[in-house]
Amino acid sequence: MYRIYRLRSVVRIDPSKLDRDLAEVALEELRKRYENVFDKNLGVILMVMNPKVDPEGYIIMGDGAPYHYVEFEVLAYVPVVNEIVEGVVELVGRPGINVKVGPIDGFVHISQISDEEAYYDSVRQAIVLRQSKRTIERGDIVRARITSVSGGTPQRPPRVSMTLKQPYLGKREWILEYIKKQRGS
Repeated sequence: MYRIYRLRSVVRIDPSKLDRDLAEVALEELRKRYENVFDKNLGVILMVMNPKVDPEGYIIMGDGAPYHYVEFEVLAYVPVVNEIVEGVVELVGRPGINVKVGPIDGFVHISQISDEEAYYDSVRQAIVLRQSKRTIERGDIVRARITSVSGGTPQRPPRVSMTLKQPYLGKREWILEYIKKQRGS
């Protein structure tokens, strides 16, 4: 789930950048500090925007740089258990598939792909369903439900496990077939 948060912080403005616009320099510093970082409370921070910098800063003894209070917004992605997401299959292997969901990768174990028995075809590099012969390959778009989210670190986003084993989940073509079947067409 994408969220926008309003935050407050203090930004150090390097003295060599004092000739530039204060908001522009503050935005650069905030982007270095926050973007592409995972925070356990906020999620994966994708973008910093709309800084409002207090023009009156303060100086710490021994440091010639001014420090300014700043309010700003961040766009973050937080994976939520039971959330339905769509993504592109990035990797197909014997254990299952990795799906790119926004800024993170989710994993679908081979046992969670379908109610049918599934196996990995190493020649085609695809997951094949034994009865229907349907396949999932790299580049396919799938709809999944997030089943668990385990903690991450500032350098690594959380691990996300997902399932395709429910109605209206799976590869797009499978979903359309299911809808037609339900309508009796």
